[in-house]
Amino acid sequence: MNKLTGDDLTDALEPFDLFDAWFAEARKAELNDPEAMALASVDADGLPDVRMVLLKEASPAGFVFYSNAESAKGRELAANPKAAAVMHWKSLRRQVRFRGAATQVSGAEADAYFASRARESRIGAWASQQSRPLESRFALEKAVAKYALRYAVGEIPRPPYWTGYRIAPVQIEFWSDGAFRLHDRIVFRRDSIDAPWRKERLYP
Repeated sequence: MNKLTGDDLTDALEPFDLFDAWFAEARKAELNDPEAMALASVDADGLPDVRMVLLKEASPAGFVFYSNAESAKGRELAANPKAAAVMHWKSLRRQVRFRGAATQVSGAEADAYFASRARESRIGAWASQQSRPLESRFALEKAVAKYALRYAVGEIPRPPYWTGYRIAPVQIEFWSDGAFRLHDRIVFRRDSIDAPWRKERLYP
């Protein structure tokens, strides 16, 4: 079902069970990248910046994605460690958006996820100076070849600048398409990550 029902409002005492249920449906129904989310941060001037990343973990502790800490998003989150994101599942006509403080995951968590990536992706993490000027495509290919040779055998260590970020939400909103733009919206809010959730329905 696309729409939230009265039973959903009654049963969903906190947002993560509802998110898990929607995410599981999206993984079955969405043809391309159900994990994709638009991530927003702000630069030093307060100008918003947004890009697509992949959600790699969702739990009551928060929503996790991985990136180069020296990228634009990494620098912005270092200066202002708050973020917002939205996941849109077009095939289900649903979206979820959330926002909160963003902190780096532990080194052990980053190591474990990095080791799970395809070997080519790990080489790419070493070769790419993400978000910085690139003189030519050849320069990137040369860097890839350099690190492929360096790590031709054995394990590929995680670059010191490559890590994950966990957004600990203080607000999560569930949106479901409705006829004549009379959409269903339910928002969960809390004053801090240790506070209980409050929920309410919003006008579309």
